[in-house]
Amino acid sequence: MANHIEITIPVAETELQQVLIARLADTGFEGFEETDLLLKAFIPEAEYREEELRAIIKEYNLSFTKTVIESQNWNAVWESNFDPVVVDDFVAVRAGFHKPVAGVEKEIVITPKMSFGTGHHATTFMMMRQMRALDFGGKKIIDFGTGTGVLAILAEKMGAADVIAIDYDDWSIDNARENCINNTCSHVHLQLADNAAGAGKADIILANINKNVILDNLEHLKNSLNKNGVLLLSGLLITDEADIVKAALPMSLVLKGKEVMNNWICLVMEPA
Repeated sequence: MANHIEITIPVAETELQQVLIARLADTGFEGFEETDLLLKAFIPEAEYREEELRAIIKEYNLSFTKTVIESQNWNAVWESNFDPVVVDDFVAVRAGFHKPVAGVEKEIVITPKMSFGTGHHATTFMMMRQMRALDFGGKKIIDFGTGTGVLAILAEKMGAADVIAIDYDDWSIDNARENCINNTCSHVHLQLADNAAGAGKADIILANINKNVILDNLEHLKNSLNKNGVLLLSGLLITDEADIVKAALPMSLVLKGKEVMNNWICLVMEPA
């Protein structure tokens, strides 16, 4: 496994943290940790481009520090920071060393390593909450940008018959595979790909990535959606909504609902 770079940015403003996450995600950063006083961002060492980072940091008059995290040390890093995530009384996401969470319908046990999607971030949290309102029983699902595999795992736990979980990153695929095994999943099929083409048709499509990747793949996602299907989108800032809705309109995709949390949004779209 490759080393990763940890970037620490002293920034207390929540809204600015969200803007930085969106900007850094566009340059290859794939994991984030937010606190009251700082933002941490993680990226594979081979993909790190310091000139791009410096340009963004300079734009907001901020500073940063850089740390190299060796792959074998990553578990210690996340174990020291990872607390269980509880989405209402619906689902809890915890690590294996946590005690079971009482009072929830479903529980997911993951080892996130360097993959994005533990449920801590508002976008993953909202995706899980919106999933609760949908009927997954016997359905075909596509999870585009699966990361840790947490949404794919939840889809199976909600009764999905077949889940195609796609990610472009080998690390994420390996991590999702491990998490699927730990959650005794038998209907999640992992696929290494950098776009949503070729995944077949689905009744529900989940895409928790970022604005640019969603826009680049929106036509593929629409074409993969069965009649009366549902498309859940997140990884989006409030300011991204207009661009997504505008791009979806000529594809006969309409906005049916949305949720907002900490300046992030989750959009529910359906074929017109």
